[in-house]
Amino acid sequence: MSANSAQSFGQAEAASKAGSATPIIEIVDLQKWFGSFQALKNINLTVKTGERIVICGPSGSGKSTLIRCINRLEEYQDGRLLVDGIDLSAGTKNIDAVRAEVGMVFQQFNLFPHLTVVENCMLAPMKVRRANKNEARDTAMKYLTRVRIPDQADKYPAQLSGGQQQRVAIARALCMSPKIMLFDEPTSALDPEMVKEVLETMIGLANDGMTMLCVTHEMGFARQVADRVIFMDQGEIVEQGEPHSFFANPQNERTRGFLGQILH
Repeated sequence: MSANSAQSFGQAEAASKAGSATPIIEIVDLQKWFGSFQALKNINLTVKTGERIVICGPSGSGKSTLIRCINRLEEYQDGRLLVDGIDLSAGTKNIDAVRAEVGMVFQQFNLFPHLTVVENCMLAPMKVRRANKNEARDTAMKYLTRVRIPDQADKYPAQLSGGQQQRVAIARALCMSPKIMLFDEPTSALDPEMVKEVLETMIGLANDGMTMLCVTHEMGFARQVADRVIFMDQGEIVEQGEPHSFFANPQNERTRGFLGQILH
């Protein structure tokens, strides 16, 4: 088989894999303004259940704004956005329903400093899922074990390293048993030596089949984990594709310029 034939076969295989799954996110002609500045322009995107997507692009390209629209941390002005069949433009009840099913991990860890690690993880299941204290603690310990820090359960966030705090943030999101995980540059606030432990945790989630959208410049992670890589610039999706073709043969000049800066 020639190199081109092998590449075409790989792309077809990836497309078949994605096409066989059920759409869990559907975005149609999404528009978002901040005052007179248009942050998102005609975004169209379908995400399949179990698909792992990495979104990259220069600062200010709309990456974080896009994933924040998915759980309505940002409002959008036009277009349509459905998450697991729920229309986010149809009232606050729908927004609350979506937020209960979508976990999000931010650049900053956003842990409550006055609560212990396990208490941070127990809070949402008790408040939103109405779990009792014992159930919530069992769930919290399950996911703290999943991210390999059960021994830190009774410490406070300030007693942990940045990498450990980010893993707590991931465990906290998992405690709600989300259908989708959103990551907004989860390693950008970490010292380099702490990045690996967080990425390893995320790779484990990806291997478990979690639907993931991750805004990141960690292109090694994209190569290893992503089913699809999306490049955004100036509020638009400029290019997307499976990792091999995206990195080896980018079609758009803006994509080539961006990759030339971050890969060298």
